[in-house]
Amino acid sequence: MKKIIFTSIFCVCFILLHAQSVRVLSYNIHHANPPAHGNKIDLPRIAKVIKESGADVVGIQEVDVRVSRSQMVDQAEELANLTGMHYFFSKGIDLEEGEYGTLILTKHKIVGHKRYDLPMVEKSENRSLAVVDVELPSGEVLSFANTHLDLKAKNKIAQANYIKELGARIENPLILVGDFNAKPTDEPISILEEQFIRNTTTNGPTHPNTEAKNEIDYIMVGKQTKFSWKTYKTIPETYASDHLPVFAEIELTLQ
Repeated sequence: MKKIIFTSIFCVCFILLHAQSVRVLSYNIHHANPPAHGNKIDLPRIAKVIKESGADVVGIQEVDVRVSRSQMVDQAEELANLTGMHYFFSKGIDLEEGEYGTLILTKHKIVGHKRYDLPMVEKSENRSLAVVDVELPSGEVLSFANTHLDLKAKNKIAQANYIKELGARIENPLILVGDFNAKPTDEPISILEEQFIRNTTTNGPTHPNTEAKNEIDYIMVGKQTKFSWKTYKTIPETYASDHLPVFAEIELTLQ
């Protein structure tokens, strides 16, 4: 009888609380232009980096859609085709007759998506925040956000506050990635850390691609999320972009 009771309790606990590992990549791809190679565009190399990382969900910044400098290719759709992943593109600005912005790729089914214009205190290039809900193999839903913050300090602070407040309203487990154009000691990062947790043990510089000096690309996890870092690192890919990709394997404790 005791064995039956123990087994029942164990099964109930397992159902109520279990772990799900998610592999995440954040990558500013510089519209797939290898910085040491003039105007060359190399989307297959970007796709190779993504596939070799083994990431389940990817946040990409600086993506062109039908722009002359990148051969009029819809880079969002093409990267989805090259990687075999689902995608959601979030426009920042109109560029020529096309668009320029950020992209989310995922191996998992997208069950919801939203795009938010970020606040602009000073006139500058418009920025957006993309949030997708993906269904994990466990059936749980993960919210994944990707952005590219502005270069101007006042705009970055306003945008960080906006993302912090939005993140606090999301009930799902939440991961935020992107190029934040801010160092760990800068105010926008301090603001985001009020709602998100960043890795401070195995993190490192992400820009420029060679002899990287500045950490400005991040993977963060919402404070409403029970998790642990299994891996957090930069990938030493120095050819494809002027940023290094950032990879994390995150173990989520789901209910």
